[in-house]
Amino acid sequence: MNYSTIKYEVEDSIALITLSRPEKLNSFTIEMSNELIDAFEKSSEDDDVGAIIVTGAERAFCAGMDLDPNLDNVFGLDETIKPTLDDMREKISDPKIHHGVRDAGGKVVLSIYECKKPVIAAINGAAVGIGATMTCAMDIRFVSTKAKIGFVFNKIGITPEACSSWFLPKLVGFQTALEWCYTGEILLPETLLRERFAKEICEPEELLTKAREFAQKLVQHSQVSMALTRQMLYRNSALDHPLKAHEIDSLSIFYASLGAGKEGVKSFLEKRAPEFTDKASTDMPDFYPWWTD
Repeated sequence: MNYSTIKYEVEDSIALITLSRPEKLNSFTIEMSNELIDAFEKSSEDDDVGAIIVTGAERAFCAGMDLDPNLDNVFGLDETIKPTLDDMREKISDPKIHHGVRDAGGKVVLSIYECKKPVIAAINGAAVGIGATMTCAMDIRFVSTKAKIGFVFNKIGITPEACSSWFLPKLVGFQTALEWCYTGEILLPETLLRERFAKEICEPEELLTKAREFAQKLVQHSQVSMALTRQMLYRNSALDHPLKAHEIDSLSIFYASLGAGKEGVKSFLEKRAPEFTDKASTDMPDFYPWWTD
């Protein structure tokens, strides 16, 4: 796919995805949704990528949905149908539901959720609406001193999207998540750090450097163990009993011990850096993805 709303580049095993509509403060469109999904799916299976960084071009990260007043529905949804919960559960891939009902930001977030590679947000400026919620699905968030984040949905009479009702409370707790959504207040970097939404506040000129330094630590590891770890923490933490996590943990360490684990132990005993050769595209154990069974 050729990209027109994002930029995609790979260097030193790190994929950099830049939201790139600077004249519109990188506001989100259906086209951007499709391009982001493609970029995350590509990165997930690219053996030359060990980690992903997402940032915005110039002074904004993403100013939310680019609302088109010329459309009957400013979100591009199909007002001629009356979807039900059964439709969402049973017909989610049906074109009318897929294009006319499903939240475009949610489809992006689900592609992040399914990704095998760590995803790092470098939030360089304003991030509101989908600009805020998409970062909830990313693993680590660095924020610039210029960053301003807002979950502003209730202010304009709509509700949180992009699966943020699943991710945000896990990041900051229910009380804070509700407060941020209820009030729609614009959140400054100090608040984001205090509430553990952000890992670190950076000066604008240092933001990408800090994100790259962190990503560089991750790309040295086994791609298979990183992919398994990412999915285990997200999915197992949502299970209703630790025994179910134990099942997956046991299988994961069993197969890891047959592959990259041998090199990891050997390098530890020999006091040298490990040289992992396993690839997330081809060497995942047979039980992966376990959640589809």
